Amino acid sequence: MAILGIDEVGRGPLAGPLVVGAVILPENKPDWVAELKDSKKLSVKKREKLNEVIRAEALATGLGWVKPAEIDELGISRALKLATRRAVKIVQKQHVAFSQIVIDGKVNFLQDTRLGKYVSTMVKADDLVKEVSAASIIAKVARDDYMVMLAEKYPKYGFENHVGYGTAKHLAAIREFGICEEHRRSFEPIKSMVGFVRNPSMSRGAVKNTTVIGKRAEDKVAKYLESQGHKVLAQNYKTKVCEIDIVSALNNEIYFTEVKYRKNANFGGGLAAITPEKQQKMKFAMEVFLKENSEYRNWQPFLAVADVTGEDFVLNDWFLLTV
Repeated sequence: MAILGIDEVGRGPLAGPLVVGAVILPENKPDWVAELKDSKKLSVKKREKLNEVIRAEALATGLGWVKPAEIDELGISRALKLATRRAVKIVQKQHVAFSQIVIDGKVNFLQDTRLGKYVSTMVKADDLVKEVSAASIIAKVARDDYMVMLAEKYPKYGFENHVGYGTAKHLAAIREFGICEEHRRSFEPIKSMVGFVRNPSMSRGAVKNTTVIGKRAEDKVAKYLESQGHKVLAQNYKTKVCEIDIVSALNNEIYFTEVKYRKNANFGGGLAAITPEKQQKMKFAMEVFLKENSEYRNWQPFLAVADVTGEDFVLNDWFLLTV
């Protein structure tokens, strides 16, 4: 079966989003596939031409975007994980089968998900694996186009030329005009200029009762699942021996979601709390629920995690674990 190629663009700039591309190419490769290579090695004209062909003829494409404010909140490592998962979700909705995932670099951003075991990481995959080359091209073109659009909104910074990177002209503009909402406050030298500190304490008057906070986080996730077509069967399901935050059903599939809330995403956010021991407890709760509710015993079960952070209870991600 096909390969899903994944690559990111925008890890290092001082401004603009992080974008991850994901592409599945036809197995019988058309002639234009031979022209694919690392997007940085292509001229702008060639890159844009190939982008049009990829978007038109690839079996599936996806782009995962993470905004500067999210990067500041999560840190770049967590932001890369989130962008990758967002891109893969879009590809999965296109229902194209693949047997392998290749991610450019050394980090498996899908680790601890159902897809993690299918991942191979490879340095310079964007120049060696055509699917990854294609992913790098669509991500690069999409991000560059976005930065050109930003240049019209913020003409003082020259985004159309440096696309957010820390060039001498960009740094000079920051010193003269300050920063805009598209700048990454957690990146130096901006971090020192604005005194950015990740992991701020909750403001006065914020809800401190953990039970209330947990309920609000669960309600946020339940509403999200319902918006995706799920029927919530149970919320805060408990027995004498186990518990699970949300049980939901969709298309003869049943999902057991653990909601993890943190004030912020420092130290990995809520996802860092899903240890192997915790995952085993989730599996046990799933088995107990299915035993007690026999009508769902033949449904396909899945374990899932929802990552919620901040006083505004932002749902950063909802993804499946390997059962």
